[in-house]
Amino acid sequence: MTALSASSSTARTPSFSLTDKQDAANRILASQARHILLRGGSRSGKTFLICRALIIRGLKAPGSTHAVLRQRFNHLKHSVIFDTVPKVAALCYPGLKLHLDKTDWFHELPNGSRIIYGGLDDKERADKILGQEHSSIFLNEASQISYAARNKAVTRLAQTSGLALKEYVDCNPPSVSHWTYRLWFQKVEPTGGEALADPDSYASVQMNPGDNLANLPDTYLAQLQALPEKDRKRFLYGEFLAQVDGALWTLDLIDQKRERRWRDEEERQALIERMQRIVVSIDPSGCAGPEDERSDEIGIVINGLDYNGQGHVLDDLSGRYSPEGWARVAVNALANWRADHIIAEQNYGGAMVESTIRTASQYAPVKLVHASRGKKVRAEPVAALYEQGRVTHHGAFPDMEEQMCNFSTAGYQGSRSPDRADANVWGLTELMVDHVSMVELYARLAGE
Repeated sequence: MTALSASSSTARTPSFSLTDKQDAANRILASQARHILLRGGSRSGKTFLICRALIIRGLKAPGSTHAVLRQRFNHLKHSVIFDTVPKVAALCYPGLKLHLDKTDWFHELPNGSRIIYGGLDDKERADKILGQEHSSIFLNEASQISYAARNKAVTRLAQTSGLALKEYVDCNPPSVSHWTYRLWFQKVEPTGGEALADPDSYASVQMNPGDNLANLPDTYLAQLQALPEKDRKRFLYGEFLAQVDGALWTLDLIDQKRERRWRDEEERQALIERMQRIVVSIDPSGCAGPEDERSDEIGIVINGLDYNGQGHVLDDLSGRYSPEGWARVAVNALANWRADHIIAEQNYGGAMVESTIRTASQYAPVKLVHASRGKKVRAEPVAALYEQGRVTHHGAFPDMEEQMCNFSTAGYQGSRSPDRADANVWGLTELMVDHVSMVELYARLAGE
């Protein structure tokens, strides 16, 4: 294989060659498709190939810009900026000089093209990148990136550089509830389920470590084969995770009453007017802040009950917050959604949970609930409401829905706490399950 030369003065003969699967993926990267997903197992060459494509595109179009985004900048810095891109340059373009700007974090090519890096955890940095126009957008490890963030990113594919505008995505496949599966395999718009207007512009290739043996340590596959079955399917075989056996929820079940997300403030206010009750539900954790990846997220979900008795999932504001941070998010949501009160699980911290909320607002109405039963037992009545078609999701909530689909009759099958799903269960229990129980009680008393 002959690599594209940067110039006669800098190019040397490269020692790099593609494996058969990488060659097939490379043809897809260079195809007419505008949205390209490389998915599969760990260390299969996905990120390497996309970074190589960005350099090729940058060399073809002087002065062009190409954005690389990942959820956390520190991860991007150590994997792509300091490792993958320099490795691509050294192997594929010996002698190509890349200048790394560590203030604004970009690699500049000799012809003035730039590969610009950002983490979505740094809002100021991300907003700066997404305030510019680009010829390419690369979402690295997209399983960690929200669909809303992806949509905002692709709006910046607008640079006039002579290149076809491209979205590149890579991931170790998460579950079938993730937006990547919805777009590239179901060919539907994730928030509402409508068929894509341009399905042929979405192309995907599966790449696994077994296809990249020449570039891996001898023991690497053995390490992956020793993983638990669920992780082995994802990181060795590169498979999207299907629903668990005996699942309480499935994506089809959630889809049956899904409505598209409100598009603007006017539509959101109209949605509020449809509700007779709205609550903000919190599932706390010991998280210290955004950088505390060892702790679970704080689940914060907005639920509503309309005048016809239909339950609604209105928004998911969950994330890694400091105690002051999640209290502020919850109190702001209370006001923004004109909610009746905040529902908070008191098992984690007891009085501390209410005290934390009071620091954000002394007068916020708070109802503490106690988890006297296991997660599965609490979830089952809410899952029954979904089976009856009595709950509507307004848009897609991939992280929460993935957690929901990991609940089974045998318990929760996910790898971490179902914080988002728990918050949703608390909210719908307050609005619908406990309400139904009281109605049934009054009916029995009237009958007596």
